[in-house]
Amino acid sequence: MFRFFLTLLAAVLIFTPQKSNAQTSSHNAKFNHLAIYVVNLQRSGDFYKNVIGLDTIPEPFHDGKHLWLKTGPGNAMHIIEGADKPKEYFKANHICFSVNSMESFISTLNKKGIGFEDFTGSKNNKVTTRPDGVKQIWLQDPDGYWIEINDAKE
Repeated sequence: MFRFFLTLLAAVLIFTPQKSNAQTSSHNAKFNHLAIYVVNLQRSGDFYKNVIGLDTIPEPFHDGKHLWLKTGPGNAMHIIEGADKPKEYFKANHICFSVNSMESFISTLNKKGIGFEDFTGSKNNKVTTRPDGVKQIWLQDPDGYWIEINDAKE
């Protein structure tokens, strides 16, 4: 009888759902936006709208120094003018956008005369294929921020 109750207790403990630390957090933090600091708002805005393909969304400042762009459901990129000059950035610190068609995106780059490279820095407009099959290229925006473009589905 004791064995039966011990087995029953073990089964109850094993199969009773437990809350993880993430579930007990009251913060429920989620990604909202990324902000970049640029020299020329017009030039950077044109790049992200006309090359990357982002759409503008309302921004509350209306001071000519801010541009907000939609990057996905509930997510945005804030471009803020005020930097004195472009900076040099490490490629490992980058912004990544996924596109439906790498070929179509590369065609847009070619039409606009914008070069790209692979992660190693080979500037021969080479596309890299990751071990998971995702294709990726790298380019820089007008202020030197590195951008990865890939065709990941999720």
